[in-house]
Amino acid sequence: MRRWLSLLLSLLILSTLSAEELRVATLHPLLGDLARQIGGDQVEVIDLLGKNSDPHHFEPSPDQLRAAGDLDLVLASGMGLESYLPSLKTILPESSKLISIGAKLPSIAGTCNDPDHDHAHHDHGLDPHWWHSIDTFRRATTLTANAFSKADPESREIYQANALAYRNKLDELDRWTRREVARIPRERRILATAHAAFGYFCRDFGFEAMPVSGINREQMPDAQTLADLISSLKSANVPVIFPESASNPKTLAALIDETGIVLAPPLNADGSTADSYESMMRKNVSIIVSSLK
Repeated sequence: MRRWLSLLLSLLILSTLSAEELRVATLHPLLGDLARQIGGDQVEVIDLLGKNSDPHHFEPSPDQLRAAGDLDLVLASGMGLESYLPSLKTILPESSKLISIGAKLPSIAGTCNDPDHDHAHHDHGLDPHWWHSIDTFRRATTLTANAFSKADPESREIYQANALAYRNKLDELDRWTRREVARIPRERRILATAHAAFGYFCRDFGFEAMPVSGINREQMPDAQTLADLISSLKSANVPVIFPESASNPKTLAALIDETGIVLAPPLNADGSTADSYESMMRKNVSIIVSSLK
């Protein structure tokens, strides 16, 4: 009996030692958080895009991919955010599967304030900032769990259980957000932001979006568009404008000089400085509510 138990214990130890983690690289920090929430101890997550980087202009180099080692999955945000995905596919080994999470998510149209802007870098037909919709991020949770389960069927139950627990957290985050937003009078629910990153948030929670610039930070309006924007802000009695840490200070300064609008604390638009998705959303919502209520 003791010999049988010893043999069983040895087999369990060997199976544990031989089990390999699923190796997942992400092209956006919020996808890294999502991958960790779902994968837990079963997944090793490699963040290719570091903190404080601009996801609109990041492109992983072959050296970065080589340094990342053997990858099972590469998660992309999609919706045109990573314009380099076709070329990335050509340098990834066949064993590494590239998954665009946004390809299977509902989208909204993007906003471009510059008619002469070159759209080659991004597909401005879509707004790629889908993570500002909690419901869409909840859908992304299911898609990611299914991708992990397909790549590692033996751990499917773990991934699905983790996804269920995280969706419950997102449900509570959604309820909390709605309670907070309800504190803002409807006539004050105008979100004037540095760039067009909050369309999904505005759609879900009943705000009117008034971005200064377009989809990315450098897509600044021309003089006529800026004049029209100033007129619109005055007409709507917009009380505050929300900057970002990386937004163009000159344009925002011009708006404040012309309108007398108060500059609110900065919002996290692209998620590149967030510790987690939940902390980003709670901080953004808290800033919005305290500035507009």
